[in-house]
Amino acid sequence: MTRVQVLLCSGTACQSSGSAKVKRALTEALAGHDLLSEVQIVETGCMGPCELGPVLLVYPEGTFYVRVKPEDAAEIVAEHFLKGRPVGRLLWTEGAPEPTEIPFFARQRKIVLANCGTIDPEKIEEYVAVRGYEALGKAVTEMAPAEVIAQVKRSGLRGRGGAGFPTGTKWELVAAAAGDPKYVVCNADEGDPGAFMDRAILEGDPHAILEGMAIAAYAVGASRGYVYIRAEYPLAVQRLETALAQARKLGVLGSGIFESGFSFDIELRIGAGAFVCGEETALIASIEGRRGEPRPRPPYPATSGLWGKPTLINNVETYANVRHILLHGPDAFAAVGTEKSKGTKVFALAGKIRNTGLVEVPMGITLRELLFDIGGGVPAGREFKAVQIGGPSGGCLPASLLDVPVDYDSLTQHGAIMGSGGVIVLDDAACMVNMARFFLEFTADESCGKCVPCRVGTQMMLRILDRIVAGEGTDDDLARLAEIGDMMKKASLCGLGQTAANPVLSTLRYFADEYHAHIRDRSCPAGVCPNLVRYVVLPDACRSCDACRRACPTGAAQGTPRAGPYRIVDELCIRCGACFDVCPFEAVRKEPREAQ
Repeated sequence: MTRVQVLLCSGTACQSSGSAKVKRALTEALAGHDLLSEVQIVETGCMGPCELGPVLLVYPEGTFYVRVKPEDAAEIVAEHFLKGRPVGRLLWTEGAPEPTEIPFFARQRKIVLANCGTIDPEKIEEYVAVRGYEALGKAVTEMAPAEVIAQVKRSGLRGRGGAGFPTGTKWELVAAAAGDPKYVVCNADEGDPGAFMDRAILEGDPHAILEGMAIAAYAVGASRGYVYIRAEYPLAVQRLETALAQARKLGVLGSGIFESGFSFDIELRIGAGAFVCGEETALIASIEGRRGEPRPRPPYPATSGLWGKPTLINNVETYANVRHILLHGPDAFAAVGTEKSKGTKVFALAGKIRNTGLVEVPMGITLRELLFDIGGGVPAGREFKAVQIGGPSGGCLPASLLDVPVDYDSLTQHGAIMGSGGVIVLDDAACMVNMARFFLEFTADESCGKCVPCRVGTQMMLRILDRIVAGEGTDDDLARLAEIGDMMKKASLCGLGQTAANPVLSTLRYFADEYHAHIRDRSCPAGVCPNLVRYVVLPDACRSCDACRRACPTGAAQGTPRAGPYRIVDELCIRCGACFDVCPFEAVRKEPREAQ
């Protein structure tokens, strides 16, 4: 008889850290003590703190272990499962064994992620045990389609893909559109650097998305659905395929769902990873087998989408909210968040932050609460400088805006966007000009090239930024960047081009001093841009080990082993950073050129 249950994270992050090896080691240790019948190991989806993986949660105590290695398994079994003593060195904090006592978890409000990390995503029985498919059953047996739409509208749910369009209104438009058949599409083409919200939801709770899509199909009158997911998400694809087969077998997908007249089924479409296919009309083109390029709107997909038929498109997180609204009522959902941004939002915390990982928080939480109370702030030794929120098309917000609430309208007002939920934290070692260039290079590379404002505008801005980070910029370049960025916002065909300039425009707005330093002083204050820095040897730290001289490709690092401090001849240095990278004593320092 099972007396202990071990929830082992088997999301992509924990798998890459070795969760499969941990499971094998735990199984072997349990077998050695004849405990296999008493201890059940359940592989779950992401639990949140990806930085600390592999993680596991032991019930009934609620003990949370982090950074577990295969060699720790024997000790966990011997000490915890046999003697009832948690292994203190593996706890997140020594005095707080339960997740509810850890700020990272205590400050969250989980709706979308409620099942992620608590159930086995490959067993439909576990999903049913937590009221899975109950909302679908309620919809098709007790409610008219218009009633379902009314509840979604009343909840205030807005699309979580970035634009924040009212979900119920979109459903209403598709339901009212003339044409048959109608389609329901899930946009799982998550391509933002540093973003992994949709991937984690699909890996940890795939049935929630299938149920949300089925409810949407019933509401708008669709009989066919598609999940468009990128090929870079193999684990999510595998778990979706498993979930689809199980749902069909159980009868919650297919013909006559819940013995009603409603029939609906879903297919997967695997995308090749083009960022532009996250735009709904480009996604439609890709599903149809054409090149993924946006098209002018109107007509909108609600009236003319897949194969010219009315099509509903929402993203993963939007569909994952639907069952909660029907199970607990629209008013309960609307009670969370702000007046215009209801519910919660899932974010992926990445960059220079202690607690990287997946979190779900109420709309309206401040950036400070999100990044410091939950994220743990910037690692020791550095200071917070900025946060890039909204993906590569988002904006960089400075420390002075840490108390801005995280909701659609507030972020837009300050030059950022909610986006799909990617959050990248930057510390004081970051160069904001170079960071803007990094994001613009991404969007320029991902532009489909169909419209001139995006195709040419991104390249023009990128060339200007290349000159600035090389120390060849002029004051006129700043006005030119702003002019091109404004033109792209107004004239680009799709959201990629319309928002591609945001990282540049927001850094011009909040970090203009860094642009001026690059242009007027020919200096990079952060010491990042190669042409604007110099390398020097700290005499007191140098041990004359000769590592820098051997690594230097131009002979700029000079000295004799064990004969006193080395030096770097600035005229010969090409700023490759090889000396900085190889010095074992941190005796080579990178500093702005103006420090000469």
